[in-house]
Amino acid sequence: MSYGQLGDFLAKIQDGQAPENFTQQHLKDIGFGSSNHRTYIPLLKAIGFLTPSGVPTERYHAYRDTSQARAVLGAALKDAYSDLFVIKANPTERDRDLIQGKFKSTHNTSDRVAELMAKTFFGLLKQADIDHVLSKPKAATVQEETPALAPAAPTPQPTVHVKAPGLHYNIQIHLPATKDVEVYNAIFKSLKEHLLG
Repeated sequence: MSYGQLGDFLAKIQDGQAPENFTQQHLKDIGFGSSNHRTYIPLLKAIGFLTPSGVPTERYHAYRDTSQARAVLGAALKDAYSDLFVIKANPTERDRDLIQGKFKSTHNTSDRVAELMAKTFFGLLKQADIDHVLSKPKAATVQEETPALAPAAPTPQPTVHVKAPGLHYNIQIHLPATKDVEVYNAIFKSLKEHLLG
């Protein structure tokens, strides 16, 4: 991954028009023809700039607006790397070892691959504003004029049913590699007793 050129690459996205499909040929056309640059395409997919088939998304187009680009990228990073932001809300270079360790354990990678993943993350982070909250555009309101003599008929108000917020827990169990069925039976019996009451 050419993480050192991420800033230049992202600037090219802002400068040019969005392609119909972001391909390796488009990468070459905007000046990123090295084999190391090919990893930019899966990276753009991971942060929600491209669909799985390579079509630019709304986020991609929003990023091209330089007035909000850093905030758009910040929101994209918070989505794509949400597990990292749970550990550290505002990661800095001082947290590099922590971030690298998270990549290593989550993705079961070598030290070198985790180091490169961390460099890519911090390369993107330099180009982003993770503190800015994007404002959603307000819908235009249209006022309808009613005749002065005819009173407006009361409109029935729809009944709104609000569900109470709930908590959901995901429990992951890493089973040992064994051919002894009794080990699995004991694990599931214990789960049933402790979790299901």
